[in-house]
Amino acid sequence: MKPNKVTKMKLSMRTVNKRNTVAAVTLMLTMLAPMSAMAAPAAMNNNSNLTYEATKKTVMDKAKLLTETYGTTSLQYALIDSGKIVVSGQTGKNDVNGKVPLTSNTVYGIGSTSKVMLTAAVMKLVDEGKIDLDTPVVNYMPDFTMKDNRYKQITPRMLLNHSSGLLGTSTNNATLYGDNDTYSHDTFVEQLASQHLKADPGAYSVYSNDGFTLAEILVERVSGINYTAFIHKYFTEPLDMKHTKTPQDVLNPAEMAGIYSPFYKGQLPKENYNIIGTGGLYSTAEDLVKFSRILTGEVKGILSSKSVEAMAQEEYKRGMWPEDSDTLMSYGLGWDSVNLFPFNEYGIKAVMKGGDTLSYQSSFVVLPEYNMTAAVISSGGSSLTNNFIANELLLSALEEKGMITERKPEQSFGIPVKAAMPKELSKSEGMYGGNNSVMKIKISAAGQMTVSVPAAPGIPAQEYTYTADGTFVNGDGTEKLKFVVEKNGHTYLWSRSYISIPGLGQLAFSEYKAEKLEANALSKEINASWNKRDGKKYYLLNEKSTSMVYLNASSILPIHLDKENPGYMSNNKILGANEAANLLQIPGTAGRDTMDIHFSKKDGGEYLKASGYVYASEDLVKPIYGGKQSVTTIQADGYAKWYSVPATVKGKVMTVKIPAKGGFAVYDQTGICINHSVVSGKNEVVLPDNGRIVFAGEAGSAFEISLK
Repeated sequence: MKPNKVTKMKLSMRTVNKRNTVAAVTLMLTMLAPMSAMAAPAAMNNNSNLTYEATKKTVMDKAKLLTETYGTTSLQYALIDSGKIVVSGQTGKNDVNGKVPLTSNTVYGIGSTSKVMLTAAVMKLVDEGKIDLDTPVVNYMPDFTMKDNRYKQITPRMLLNHSSGLLGTSTNNATLYGDNDTYSHDTFVEQLASQHLKADPGAYSVYSNDGFTLAEILVERVSGINYTAFIHKYFTEPLDMKHTKTPQDVLNPAEMAGIYSPFYKGQLPKENYNIIGTGGLYSTAEDLVKFSRILTGEVKGILSSKSVEAMAQEEYKRGMWPEDSDTLMSYGLGWDSVNLFPFNEYGIKAVMKGGDTLSYQSSFVVLPEYNMTAAVISSGGSSLTNNFIANELLLSALEEKGMITERKPEQSFGIPVKAAMPKELSKSEGMYGGNNSVMKIKISAAGQMTVSVPAAPGIPAQEYTYTADGTFVNGDGTEKLKFVVEKNGHTYLWSRSYISIPGLGQLAFSEYKAEKLEANALSKEINASWNKRDGKKYYLLNEKSTSMVYLNASSILPIHLDKENPGYMSNNKILGANEAANLLQIPGTAGRDTMDIHFSKKDGGEYLKASGYVYASEDLVKPIYGGKQSVTTIQADGYAKWYSVPATVKGKVMTVKIPAKGGFAVYDQTGICINHSVVSGKNEVVLPDNGRIVFAGEAGSAFEISLK
């Protein structure tokens, strides 16, 4: 339930110091001023005496800017040119005491960059004639089934180009501290059996982690070996990637880059992302650029050139997609982009994949025609800020080789010049949903458009001016918007923007940012059911004690209804007294991670189910016993036990005797976690006023509680 990487990076750039609200993230694109790009190819210089000193200095300066100014904890990078690692470095903080230095062998999680290796694994089986990209997955996995009969149309290609129609991200018990439990992987097919599809398979590409989790299982079923063994046999061992591991390998936590959180003062335990193909690989920047040798054709015999070329095709064009322009997102098979800006400005083909987990980030950029690759991995940053460093590694090296003679200037749409607006455009105003938030658009007859987020009234509305090319442009010329009615009859807000960060560079985005929400009138009875939930909180029940979500406060889910957007909970359309669903059909990233929401009543309270998670309403959260000694036991359903902190016990010290496979977390009244026992190792905490306590463990686990 983490934010997607575009959202995370936009947030870090708008408010460099700390995270802001989701609404602020949505508006961030409109509030930045432009900065840098590159230049046209010249004759290649293959001088073997090149030392890349200028590249090393420039990149280190930018890397330090990320760690010293933009909040990244640590950063590691590498550049390979024609099979030789020519630049390698690292900067930032590893452990808080400064006793464990960063090296080129410090291991990081690479998040969704893992998807490139998974795609290579599928293509390896394609080369062997064991998988056909366009044969339905059910032909290989007869036990794969869903509520929605269209699932029979899903092919391996659709899993790899994000067009399967799967809802998005099912990560129940997948992200754990120091725990490599395979529950999420092992139950994934079962989880899909209770889900619908969000779209016709192949209709459009929208980022989907679930497609790759299913592809990982497909590799295992077809090959007959587990995924960890597969990638070691075919990739990491023959390519000498000694530091590339999975949670199923033995890996000393001391070898990993330190991770931190604003919710905890010290260093966090090792992160295990246990859906490996989707985002669970650990690696180093040097190992990643070694892997790229099969993607540039320098290492033969692992993947065919036909498969490598297939991965880099413009798969996003197979379905609905905004008109082509400079952008970071243009899906291939496994790749986020197969036509990456700013390299496209120089006629250079660049393919890219980025990744973000709750702790680690990565950017991986390959120039297949030039045998050059950059990899940048970090702790506590963003894959997109890492992308600035990866781009700089390649651009600077191309300059030193004489292949780029000068950098191109930054792109901008210029200060908007007002034009007369057609009256019919005013009909496009209304409520729009995307990126799990809702924006309100108003258009004046004079051609001024405002975009606001009702859920965040403290954030100023953004203003745009209608211009002669039929778009609305913001005041500093960094973003233009227009309305597009697609073949499916839906109205989309198309956004094209350039984001520049002082000292780092410029990125480009072109996307359907949001879809117009249709009016949804509800009966009095349905309205009444939802109004009772407005303002209530729901508490997560079915995550292990080692789950990372207990630290970042997403274990407590508030329900808010917006009077300006009746019939919806955020952008989830209310379908009945106990049902809601995100029905948006948005390609790219703005329509990712949708879910069906179901409520049911039991034990005098209400339960919410969404994306495999189960939450209980506040009515089921009882005050902790105020006496000196008590015991709470996890029942047969395995659900966590939640308690409130009444005024009678606030300020008391709670000591817990924790069972072998259990843990507890305590939250203050704002929902901030003040102690997660799995993280801190502490079984003692001062109870906060009006706080919440959760105990999680295996069925039958007993927690002995003392108050004094």
